[in-house]
Amino acid sequence: MKRRVLLATAALGLGLALPGAGMAQGLDKVKACFVYVGPIGDGGWTFQHHQGALDLVAEYGDKVEIAYQESVPEGADSERVITQFAMSGCDIVFTTSFGYMDPTNAVAANFPDVKFEHATGYKREAPNVSTYDARFYEGRAVMGTIAGRMTKSNKIGYIGSFPIPEVIQGINSSYIHAKKVNPDVTISVVWAYSWFDPAKEAEAAAALISQGVDVILQHTDSTAPLAEAAKTEGVIGFGQASDMAAFAPSPRVSSIIDNWGPYYIKRVGQLLDGTYEQGAAWEGISTGEVLIGEITEAVPAEVKAEAEALRDAIGAGTYHPFTGPLNKQDGTPWLAEGEVASDGDLAGMNFYVEGVDGDIPQ
Repeated sequence: MKRRVLLATAALGLGLALPGAGMAQGLDKVKACFVYVGPIGDGGWTFQHHQGALDLVAEYGDKVEIAYQESVPEGADSERVITQFAMSGCDIVFTTSFGYMDPTNAVAANFPDVKFEHATGYKREAPNVSTYDARFYEGRAVMGTIAGRMTKSNKIGYIGSFPIPEVIQGINSSYIHAKKVNPDVTISVVWAYSWFDPAKEAEAAAALISQGVDVILQHTDSTAPLAEAAKTEGVIGFGQASDMAAFAPSPRVSSIIDNWGPYYIKRVGQLLDGTYEQGAAWEGISTGEVLIGEITEAVPAEVKAEAEALRDAIGAGTYHPFTGPLNKQDGTPWLAEGEVASDGDLAGMNFYVEGVDGDIPQ
């Protein structure tokens, strides 16, 4: 697994514009290239990034050309693809999976005139590398609230991809907010060790359902968990990364939607007008990068209202999903009453909060 994080350095530079990498003048036309970890038809993560690429074309017309490569494994294969894009006239290359971080930086050092944007990473080892991410944990707070209210067995399940901070944030946020509205709720985590593997994801969902879980959340890229949930009456789930509305009104009762289009439009627009600078973005509900999909009629009206109120409070900045008092899994204090987790703490999160069963794989 190539997507492991160096936790001690994960917190560096989040949300900051960095000096020294501006442009002297704009470009008449931009070739924007995308490296995808899954197929554009995965219905989730890669599908949504590709929708953002298509938004570029809709926004700028013949001022932008896009190219992309699907299903690129993390590691050496990605470095080869990124290099080919840099050599093929791409002005900007978006690498859209965490495991592309080191390959992106390695290639960028050899192509200083090309801009590189890495999704969900933190390393910017050359002045032509920027990073961007979304605060997925905000959306998972909303999903957790619905999950806690909707479960009848008091058992919710979570299908994780890899044990990195981004995923652990989501597990913790989901559990914290399910627990807030249902003190009896428990959460079980199954690791797929893949971003996109429909067979593994379906198997994980089936295993959870066999344990009595009736609400399934996921941080994997396919629609397979929803398809598996649909086989058992009373089991619900949520769209992940994209709306997955084909499974509405149930088992998909809502969704977290990653809305990358505005970011891609902004960054390519800055190349066109000459204002592009190296940066590190981490945006969420407040800026529309994380959207909450329609909450269907399968959810009681009062639960829908509660979830929407939470969404709006997060968006307004009046509530943070990681607000104390919160303890770590072993009972040691983490956040005091009213204390809010720092971005650095979240970016390096390597622990479960109190009440989550099981160990984080090493």
